[in-house]
Amino acid sequence: MSAKDEGCFDPKEHQHLRYNPLRDTWVLVSAHRMKRPWAGQLEKPPEEQIPRSDPGNPLCPGNVRAKGMKNPDYDGTFVFENDFPALQPDAPDPGRNQHPLFQTKPARGVCKVMCFHPWSDVTLPLMKKEEIVQVIDKWAELVEELGSTYPWVQIFENKGAIMGCSNPHPHCQVWASSFLPNEPTLSDGCQRRFYEKHREPLLLQYATQEAEKKERVVVENAFWLAVVPYWATWPFQVLLLPRRHVLRLNDLTAEEREELADIMKRLLTKYDNLFEVSFPYSMGWHGAPTGPHLKEDNCHWQLHAHYYPPLLRSATVKKFMVGYEMLAQEQRDLTPEQAAEKLRNLPEEHYKSRKTPEK
Repeated sequence: MSAKDEGCFDPKEHQHLRYNPLRDTWVLVSAHRMKRPWAGQLEKPPEEQIPRSDPGNPLCPGNVRAKGMKNPDYDGTFVFENDFPALQPDAPDPGRNQHPLFQTKPARGVCKVMCFHPWSDVTLPLMKKEEIVQVIDKWAELVEELGSTYPWVQIFENKGAIMGCSNPHPHCQVWASSFLPNEPTLSDGCQRRFYEKHREPLLLQYATQEAEKKERVVVENAFWLAVVPYWATWPFQVLLLPRRHVLRLNDLTAEEREELADIMKRLLTKYDNLFEVSFPYSMGWHGAPTGPHLKEDNCHWQLHAHYYPPLLRSATVKKFMVGYEMLAQEQRDLTPEQAAEKLRNLPEEHYKSRKTPEK
């Protein structure tokens, strides 16, 4: 490309590729496609009128779940064994097929469900800061407990029916596995290679760079930074990063947990305010591997959380990962800088608090 061509380049108008150093992959950015009219599928807007307590909801306090277990009358967080787990601790060994095209390995683990709050009509952005701190403390406790044995503890939240969540009650899941799953394995290799070359954790250097540039920062405080990553795939994807070097959730100080609650509440309020709906997403935490890896040097790792929301143009138009994305590579329409600006400029007071009740 000539210098003249470079001078004409506008990321908001011209397609280009961006590198994702956490996955060693490239993302196609085609921002000019936002100009095309949409005549495709429209999603049903998220349900806004959720009953605070429902006797038929198996996650509510005091209710009976599918297999007959009764929930306690909890008033904070509540953790229980998933009644239909994807992983079980005593699964038999499938044996090893020696042919390279037909390989199997054992898969064991535990799956837990964690309710954030006793009320079904309260989501994280509507919770009090001290209530979110309780959620973070419980996350850290589960990483400590399950991570003493299992190599990987995956905390994740699917919010909204559009993300496959079958129950509106505020909750997440925690799966601990006897193996290191694909995504963290990929991320581990990328972070390790970067550290070996630069002698600094990849995401620690990245957070420093983004804090200076500001153009992709959504919200920040003294301890945390939430950015739309330079390599984002989902329209309003966010990467949540600590400013200091931290390996795992249970390594966070009390002050860092309080400030994490602050940054989460502010970020998720902006998400809801974007289209004035309870904003759907899948999110999850990635930290250094646990179990047998606790004895290893994991200084290349940096704790972080991914937020992957599907909505693109409105509460009813989502991004589809199909066709080219499935068969060639990831592609996005809105630039990460445009997405960050939209989110950054939104108010931090929740839209439900601003609406005056009808007389």
